[in-house]
Amino acid sequence: MQDARAPKPMLSAEQAILQMLSEVAPLTQCVSMPLTDALDKVLAQPVLSNINVPGYDNAAMDGYALRASDVKPGQPLTVAGLALAGHAYTEPVPAGSCVRITTGAVMPLGLDTVVMQEQVKLTQTDLQQQILCQLVPVSGEHVRRAGEDIASGAEVFAAGHKLRPADIGLLASIGIANVKVLRQLEVAIFSSGDELVPPGQSLPEGHIYDSNRYVIAAMLKRLGVQVIDLGLLPDDPQAIEQAFLQGMAKADVLITSAGVSVGEADYTRQILYKLGQINFWQVAIKPGKPFAFGKLNNCWFFGLPGNPVAAVVTLDQLVQPVLRKLSGENVVGEVKLLSAECEVPLKKQPGRMDYQRGWYWQGESGLKVKTLGAQSSGMLSSIANANCYIVLPRDSGSLPAGEIVSILPFSNLLR
Repeated sequence: MQDARAPKPMLSAEQAILQMLSEVAPLTQCVSMPLTDALDKVLAQPVLSNINVPGYDNAAMDGYALRASDVKPGQPLTVAGLALAGHAYTEPVPAGSCVRITTGAVMPLGLDTVVMQEQVKLTQTDLQQQILCQLVPVSGEHVRRAGEDIASGAEVFAAGHKLRPADIGLLASIGIANVKVLRQLEVAIFSSGDELVPPGQSLPEGHIYDSNRYVIAAMLKRLGVQVIDLGLLPDDPQAIEQAFLQGMAKADVLITSAGVSVGEADYTRQILYKLGQINFWQVAIKPGKPFAFGKLNNCWFFGLPGNPVAAVVTLDQLVQPVLRKLSGENVVGEVKLLSAECEVPLKKQPGRMDYQRGWYWQGESGLKVKTLGAQSSGMLSSIANANCYIVLPRDSGSLPAGEIVSILPFSNLLR
């Protein structure tokens, strides 16, 4: 990794992400855990099904199981019996007969079609029931075939898949009780600054509450990583160095905010140069120009800007894909932006990609969007009250109301 002391041109967000992704490798250590604990964990190996799903041909509707070839206009079929879910009808079904069947019940041997109960006329005599189909069915209609959803031996999920709630249910449906997953990524964080005060304490004049550590920890928990909180530190080089050493010893990743901008108190920068290999970047995005990435022995480092919104945007847009790769997750490809008509004018200077905070909704003629007041990088309310970014390209200037712009709905890190 190159030394960052020589001036470098600003990287685009895309260049920064690609460079970081090219340097990191996923975790390899895995553990076996019960399915009930596996939500949001990343599979360490592919999962194959040992059974067919469904395990047998079954009815997709309540109705009557029959042979489609037996249905003739005006000719009734005799009801031979009843098939219920969990209680199969196992007797032979003569030609010209059918079986009353409920959703999920095993198809009786030799029958190939289910006619919905709404599409038959039922008649009852003292000796038997008969149905008259109101239409001629298509063979195989309303029947779920064995293995139609998942065939025995098929790969259900690939290694690197992050398990979602529906995935847990799907694994349970094929009888999986335990899965092998990669261990959780461990991420250490701390805040530093003599002006910072923990929430819950009185606020002296000239001080602010420490918010960055809280929002960063919350976003990391949404990513499914293990957060190691090293606390709130003063602007003291020994305390900061000790926190770096703790993070390097305990965690896979260390994330800080502030201290990596040109002109700021350089304790953090000095310690980074002393302890590790760092490539300081000026990323061409707004908010979030000051950003650092490097390695401290076996611990990766991300230095976020100090302004709260800039810290959130860089963690969301730059750091998130790298942490997902480190966690072993299959990183999704290029983000797909949506187009929306902006109902307010937008202010912007060319030179950096701008992630303005906005609110989008479905209008009568398509998606609409607007910004939510001031776009200062120190105002967390601009993120808390938003549901998307309005993404303006580097070379774009200010835009009048009514322009079509690109929007990026918030991921679950911010929703």
